[in-house]
Amino acid sequence: MKTLITGVAGFIGAKAAGVLLEAGHEVTGIDNFNDYYDPALKRDRLKYFTGNKSLRLVEANIEDSGVMFDLFHTHKFDNVIHLAAQAGVRYSIDNPRAYLQSNLIGTFEILEAARAHPAKHMLIASTSSVYGANRDMPYQEIQKADHQMSFYAATKRANESMAHSYAHLYDLPITMFRFFTVYGPWGRPDMAPMKFAKRILTGERIDVYNHGNMQRDFTFVDDLVHAIHLLLDSPPTDQTVSTEFDSLSPVAPFRVVNIGNSAPVELAHFISTLEMAFGKKAIQNMIDMQPGDVPATSADTRLLASLTGYCPCTDLETGVQALAKWYREYYHKDLGLA
Repeated sequence: MKTLITGVAGFIGAKAAGVLLEAGHEVTGIDNFNDYYDPALKRDRLKYFTGNKSLRLVEANIEDSGVMFDLFHTHKFDNVIHLAAQAGVRYSIDNPRAYLQSNLIGTFEILEAARAHPAKHMLIASTSSVYGANRDMPYQEIQKADHQMSFYAATKRANESMAHSYAHLYDLPITMFRFFTVYGPWGRPDMAPMKFAKRILTGERIDVYNHGNMQRDFTFVDDLVHAIHLLLDSPPTDQTVSTEFDSLSPVAPFRVVNIGNSAPVELAHFISTLEMAFGKKAIQNMIDMQPGDVPATSADTRLLASLTGYCPCTDLETGVQALAKWYREYYHKDLGLA
């Protein structure tokens, strides 16, 4: 099975590569190793696969004309897992052009390449942020998602519309997966869990948005990647809607699937769980809600369960302990830890 992973050096991409290599896939991974955060972390994520003959690594920009077309033409992929994107809600306020280039043009290049050389199944990453101002929770895939609160979310919602049009026009089986606040070892340093971890250990203040009145559906990275792996075997090629909550398009082999833990956690509880894992109290700086943010997220994962027989299940304490263990081991020299 030949599988392409875009953003292979990312937090989720590297984990997905490891899981698929272990399952016997021949993986082609593409990443540009940009400096949005330290590229050394990205390269370290892939060190475990160095020398694996089943992994082909391509260092390039997905948005550069012809790059994706050449890859699809050369390798004739069975599956595509498109994870490459400019991430981050707050950064999209300061640098929206980066999101235009990577998220919109990059995804367009992949869809064009797939039109010429179709895969059996394409899984494309979206985000829970597309639900935006929707307050009806838990979020269901069949709900309208028309009022995004950030440009990042807007580009991801646009990706969903772009992908649906290509699925309809060219009969491309596409599953969009909306994931919810992923955390765990090897996480991005710009994400709240990693920022909190660093500042708890160094004794710096952590910014607690909306004065702590927030909930997030924290999802452990291993659970997310396991769900992605299982979804590969459920392409939306059967135009029969399986349940009343199935998001299958009536005019295309296209479906949207939530991947979340279905157990929203108060931000204060997440911080206290980190404190227990590190054995150190956080110094908290209570501030107002940031532009583009939402007060809560919660995933309805019944569709994922009906398609794969699986739902993310790692409890917060177990996931945070794994994060804390890795963080101490990886950053011990930088932080002066024993």
